[in-house]
Amino acid sequence: MHTIVSEQPLSATTLKEESIAKLQSRTANVGVIGLGYVGLPLALLFTEQGFRVTGFDIDSAKINMLCSLRSYICRIPQTEIALASGRGFKATSNFTRISEMDAIVICVPTPLTEYREPDLSYVTETVKSIAPHLRAGQLVVLESTTYPGTTEEVVLPLLEKGNLSDLRVSRDGSEASHIFFLAFSPEREDPGNNTVARNDIPKIVGGVDRNASEIATALYASIFHRTVPVSSTTVAEMTKLLENIYRCVNIALVNELKLLCLRMGIDIWEVIRAAATKPFGFQPFYPGPGLGGHCIPIDPFYLSWKAKEFDFATRFIELAGEINMAMPYHIVDFIAEALNIRRKALNGAKVLVLGVSYKKDIDDLRESPAITIIEMLQKSGALVAYNDPYFSMIGKGRKYDLQMQCVPLDGIGEYDCVVIVTDHSDYDYRKIVDEAQLVVDTRNATAGISSEKIVRC
Repeated sequence: MHTIVSEQPLSATTLKEESIAKLQSRTANVGVIGLGYVGLPLALLFTEQGFRVTGFDIDSAKINMLCSLRSYICRIPQTEIALASGRGFKATSNFTRISEMDAIVICVPTPLTEYREPDLSYVTETVKSIAPHLRAGQLVVLESTTYPGTTEEVVLPLLEKGNLSDLRVSRDGSEASHIFFLAFSPEREDPGNNTVARNDIPKIVGGVDRNASEIATALYASIFHRTVPVSSTTVAEMTKLLENIYRCVNIALVNELKLLCLRMGIDIWEVIRAAATKPFGFQPFYPGPGLGGHCIPIDPFYLSWKAKEFDFATRFIELAGEINMAMPYHIVDFIAEALNIRRKALNGAKVLVLGVSYKKDIDDLRESPAITIIEMLQKSGALVAYNDPYFSMIGKGRKYDLQMQCVPLDGIGEYDCVVIVTDHSDYDYRKIVDEAQLVVDTRNATAGISSEKIVRC
């Protein structure tokens, strides 16, 4: 008589323990999808810590540059790409290799539509590309900034519906072997910030269940000095929005105060410097020509859109977004007024824009107010040129098609107006003021320089 021993199904807990062990031993394969300003630095960070990393992107130009050991992000030197390649980093557009990964991190854009509503097309198309190659035990983490609920309401159903093995997301108490793990961990990249190392930035982690959260925490604990687990993906998603909306609201406050101070003849920069001497209860924020970057200008609209589902109006947050969006329009008005005082019309004036990236010393055009300012100046009839040490040309973007070449700074005196939109450190502002006919300074870059040529706004 033979005794039949039934094979026990692999539990979610066992899968979790195996996954964590592979992460801790650096034997796990890590895939990073989206090799932009967030994904590429993250992939290199994993590579530095001894992981076998594969970067995925649909942009063949990026893949070709990485395979040729070249960088397309100024703050990442060629040597860093070469070093990562020597450690096994690979870049590919072949999504069939997703099946080889133990952990998959999604770092794709989440912009707004022309109607200021969330555009999740990059996320949904990426998830659809992952799903057919999903296998049991894999961890999928979304890092893209989005509204609360995206991970479970959008990503989860697409992964479950699109995979070929009837896989289901793990849930607390799951005992099936046909499961995968899902989590959200918001990116916290700060381009141009050289004071805080990437791995010193605490990492927020929220999983669909405890097993997913523990695996994702182990993944990020391998490269970040501190991880901060939260109770759910929605808490992690909302945390990211709070961080950026906090900045958005406070920048809107100082932008509005700047407009008031200009009417009152008060120097807002001096006011902020004085207020910043208070050792408690105050954090300085600074005005400018408008918000840029992928997160701060966009996040308020993601949350306000989601809030409507709950019959809730985020009036305060929406107002802050509207104030910041209006700043480029105010800047163009200031330029027109400054020219008018000098008996010159904006229509036909030669205007040089200094700096087009959304903040100083980086090569990032995403949501840059400079683009809006250039477009508005052109519509007003101005003859616009630009200079930026980080961009030899501005071609076609998601919302613009300028096709402009960077001009040298040896003919500043030929322009009716020079507008400082981005205060790059490379600029010699004293020399610029000396040679220019008129300088409109939107960043207080000429602080300390006294000249009747300068209009600060």
